[in-house]
Amino acid sequence: MIRKPYTPHAALTTPARPSCALWRLVVGLFLAAVVMFGLARGVMAVVGGFLTPEARFDLVTAVETADTPLGLLALLFMMGAMGLGTMVTAEVLHKRSGLGLFGPRRLFWPQFWRVLAVLVTLNVAIACLPPWPLAMETEPGLPLSRWLVLLPLTTLALLIQTGSEELLFRGYFQSQLAARLPQPWIWLTVPSLAFALGHYAPETYGSNALAITLWAFLFGVAAADLTARAGSLGPAVAMHLVNNFAAMAIISTQGEMSGLALMKLPFGPDDEAAIAAFLPIDLATMGVSWLAARLAIRS
Repeated sequence: MIRKPYTPHAALTTPARPSCALWRLVVGLFLAAVVMFGLARGVMAVVGGFLTPEARFDLVTAVETADTPLGLLALLFMMGAMGLGTMVTAEVLHKRSGLGLFGPRRLFWPQFWRVLAVLVTLNVAIACLPPWPLAMETEPGLPLSRWLVLLPLTTLALLIQTGSEELLFRGYFQSQLAARLPQPWIWLTVPSLAFALGHYAPETYGSNALAITLWAFLFGVAAADLTARAGSLGPAVAMHLVNNFAAMAIISTQGEMSGLALMKLPFGPDDEAAIAAFLPIDLATMGVSWLAARLAIRS
């Protein structure tokens, strides 16, 4: 029996029930991955066909490191292939609406804007508090004028990236699994574990890799909980967007994924001591954001 707070989840699980066999879910995840990687490689191949070998190499390098505006924007926009692959899977394999994975429009957009407004206000309030030590040591990233010019593209790219991830892990994986196995502890944790494993990068984070993975798992559980309480992806997408905007467009670490940041922290992801000190702050911010989003849904 699904707990009462998760009753709205039926808006996502009911369309999944006619095709909720576990084998379909496994095949569906594989199909989504095939479409995603095929689309991404196809786009790179088409674009590369118009470039010289040197320019093609520079583009690939820029996307891999994402430490320039072009590289990070290209990477984020290509994440849209994940969303398209997920919608194709829903339509072809499950005979359910791909757009329906977002939840009913009457729920998605009001919930998205409400949670977005609350979390932006919360983050601005946190930024206005007496600064923690690292805040005094930030270094300049993009010049303000260039950052403002790129802001619409940055926001759109991040919306595509976060929306695509939520579409796969919460809209598709979670709803299909919940339709077959209605116990909340299963569909809250299994897709979140898959989401977390995608963040496991010991070559980047060293000894902090497991801690980063645990952070991603807890974020996934929080997003799964919001989705089930709301009956749409609106709150989860809003929380994901605000989190990634703050981490990529406002203040990022040095090096990879820093190409769109206005400011940069004085360390990179390979600085294990600094990252370890930063994680509890990030975890606390995520927890407060999750609670604020829950309140926003109830209001």
